[in-house]
Amino acid sequence: MAKILRDLWILTESGTTICSRVIDPRVNPQIFGALMSALNTFAENLSEGGISNFELRNIRFSIIKKNHFLFVANSPNKIKVKKVQNELNNISEKFFSLYPEEMLKKMG
Repeated sequence: MAKILRDLWILTESGTTICSRVIDPRVNPQIFGALMSALNTFAENLSEGGISNFELRNIRFSIIKKNHFLFVANSPNKIKVKKVQNELNNISEKFFSLYPEEMLKKMG
């Protein structure tokens, strides 16, 4: 079975990276978080729901928004979007089951 996700970031709506697992950390996680938050805000102004994914050469970045947090992952673009979205949904569900709402409010 192929690995679905390569890198993962969990961000607050304002763009603060609270968790990341990155194989090649060439980009500062906080700068990346701010960029993703800005892209999502821009996309929300253009289209209801914001951005769900975008591609750079052979890598696709996928984004889901839940409870005022952004879950961002990248994967090879040969992997189906639906598989990546399902994986991000599973991760977000585990995240919210591990961390109580009160703790998350302090982060947001």
